[in-house]
Parts: sequence; structure tokens; C-alpha cells
Amino acid sequence: MSRALVIAHRGASGYEYENSRAAFRAARARGADAIELDLHAAADGVLFVHHDEVVSGTHITRSSAAQVRSLRLPNGESVPALEDALAVIDPALHVFIEVKSLPAQFDDRLFTALDSPAGGGTTRCAVHGFDHRIVKRLGLARPALVRGVLLASYPLHPLEALQDTGASVLWEDHTLIDAALVDALHGAGYRIYAWTVDDPEDMRRLLALHVDGLCTNVPDVGRRTVEAAG
Repeated sequence: MSRALVIAHRGASGYEYENSRAAFRAARARGADAIELDLHAAADGVLFVHHDEVVSGTHITRSSAAQVRSLRLPNGESVPALEDALAVIDPALHVFIEVKSLPAQFDDRLFTALDSPAGGGTTRCAVHGFDHRIVKRLGLARPALVRGVLLASYPLHPLEALQDTGASVLWEDHTLIDAALVDALHGAGYRIYAWTVDDPEDMRRLLALHVDGLCTNVPDVGRRTVEAAG
């Protein structure tokens, strides 16, 4: 079995402001294999990377790209568009895009970004989300796109959400992962990523269960723990 991926949650957000260029730049040096980031579509279809839909009282989904670009994060940076984020993320890192909001008419904006040189296509980028309708829709348009589904509850039928959406990865709250869940997913050929885990003891427990990825704010801690586990 391959080693678990160390996924920098919103970049190296334990050290730099989350979902910022600085956090994305810091991730590889901190030991990350991949970046996880969040995505919202502005009213005119430009895709911005930010966890919350509201930035300094301004709603991304109700605003133009120009309005969003005028805003500043607490570290003084502007809110990055997806293209901006992809351009500063080390090319060696995979990118997992959590799609928070994306009206169907803007799906092509996402595909265009993924198809760009910085996006690297489906070999570099994957999508996931709590809104499983979006995950399914994107997969129907791009079957080769790796998809994941997010859960914050323990599924009684863990394969259903994956089968319903065509996803291959379950992103699960790390406190809810147990051996039965991991075994059920692996037995059916799926992967499971744990979010968001920062404590080394929790990481060791999850690695002993053979999770496929640790999504963490402190990728250097994740790297050391994965390496120590062999």
C-alpha cells in the first residue's frame, strides 16, 4: 500500500493565512504532497479561492470579479482567482478543489482553468464537495476528472454517495473514521481522505487504519508522522 498523501488544508494554513498565495507557496517546503482549496463563483463567472462566501461583508456570489479583486485578506493579499492560485502552487503538488458554489453555466470556467498549463488537467487537479449534485454534474461533463464527496456524518451505506456521484474518494471528518469504514471503502476500490487532522496522535491512529490521505493545516507535522509510520 502506498503512503498516505499529506494534503495542505487551504495551503499551509497553520503558518500563513488560509487560501492565500502565501499559504499555497509555503505548502511544499512544509512537506505537502497536495493542496486543498475552496472555490466560489462570482456573479460574472470568475472563480475565486476563499472558504467563506463572504469576504469583509461582500458576498462573492453576488459580486463582480472587479469587486472581489478590490477586497483584501487579513495578510494584505487580494483574494486569488483560481488561475492565480494554480500559478503559485508548486507544479509538483496535486490540487484538490472543494467546489463550494458553482452555477452550472460556469462549469466551463472551471474546465478552462483545469485545462490551462498551470492547471495541468486531470493529472494534477481533482474536485470534491459537500454538494454532491455538483460533483455528479462535473463528472458527467468530464468523466476523467477525479471526484470526491465530503461528509461530516458517519454513513450507514458508505458506498452510496460514491456510486451516486461517480466519485472515487470519500473525504470524511477524521473523528468519524474507523476500521469498518476504511475497510468497506478499500474493499470496493475507493479511497478515503481524513479532514482536518493536526494532532500527531490522531494522525497515527488514522495511518494505522490505512487512510489514503491526511488533510492538515500543518503539513510538516503530517509529513513527519507519515515518514515515521513508514
